[in-house]
Amino acid sequence: MTRRFAFDASAVAVRPPYPPDMQVAALCWRKVKGRKKVLLVTSRDTGRWIVPKGWPIDGLNAAESALQEAWEEAGVRGTASKAKLVGTFSYDKRLDNGTSRPLIALVYKLRVRKRDLSDRFPEVEERERLWLRPKKAAKLVEEPELQDILRRF
Repeated sequence: MTRRFAFDASAVAVRPPYPPDMQVAALCWRKVKGRKKVLLVTSRDTGRWIVPKGWPIDGLNAAESALQEAWEEAGVRGTASKAKLVGTFSYDKRLDNGTSRPLIALVYKLRVRKRDLSDRFPEVEERERLWLRPKKAAKLVEEPELQDILRRF
């Protein structure tokens, strides 16, 4: 069961060193016919719907790390200076040894234009992508705090 954390994102340094229980996530969005759509991808282990996320990368700040995850997992390119922190969510990371570890993910929103999206990216063979309205996306993800972020988006 996911432990909920009392967490203030403004108190977290968005530059290294990072807390060991922190990940970064990208909430990629675009407008289609005047309506917002967000991007979900499938996880590699269970196939559940998630936003691109992962561990912070040495040498990158949190926003840059989130954008690197967006590229690797979803084929989205962007500029870290345009990525804005919109919230956090906690979840249990399933580890290779069968155990789980409670983590916090910092969520950065990034607007995606057609030129920013590629059909060729590192994990294209391992994931599916899905664009949908934020409220529908909230129904597909498991994490309650991520659901809240999506519903408010």
